[in-house]
Amino acid sequence: MLTLPNLLTLSRIVAVPLLVAFLWWPRWEAGFGIAFALYCLMGITDYFDGYLARAQGAVSRLGAFLDPIADKIMVAAVILMLVGTRHDDMALITGVHLIAALIILLREIAVSGLREFLAGLQVSLPVSRLAKWKTTLQLVAFGALILAGALPAETWIKATGLACLWAAAALTLVTGWDYLRVGLKHMD
Repeated sequence: MLTLPNLLTLSRIVAVPLLVAFLWWPRWEAGFGIAFALYCLMGITDYFDGYLARAQGAVSRLGAFLDPIADKIMVAAVILMLVGTRHDDMALITGVHLIAALIILLREIAVSGLREFLAGLQVSLPVSRLAKWKTTLQLVAFGALILAGALPAETWIKATGLACLWAAAALTLVTGWDYLRVGLKHMD
């Protein structure tokens, strides 16, 4: 069912290879600038697909399936690109900050697996308010780090991105543990 909300979600999935392409070259500041604009557009569509689906009464199983996949694909792609394509002297996520990125990435995988397991038991795992704050901090962190690649002289942008990354990682641990506790109640 290709409603406007589902098309917005699909557009995020289709945009990920473009985002990766603009983040690919380590010293291409204009590419990071374009990637930042695209990333912001993807964030806006993430908000509006859910808003429109609820407002229009168009919440669908396809949308419920695709939305978290689109989010996780984008998060994983951005983490890999910020870690993997920069030279060490220009890395945006490196050293101890890799731990925060790894926490976020592993939680995304673990919660996806938990949701899939619980879906088989017909148990839903609703998104908590704290998880929404985690997502917001995560989106701000990645946006700031992408922008830092476009404006490397503005060191405060990278510092802000890394601070938000660690805050998101902390909330990731808390919300991941909350979800795991709920899931453990349904395991034999």
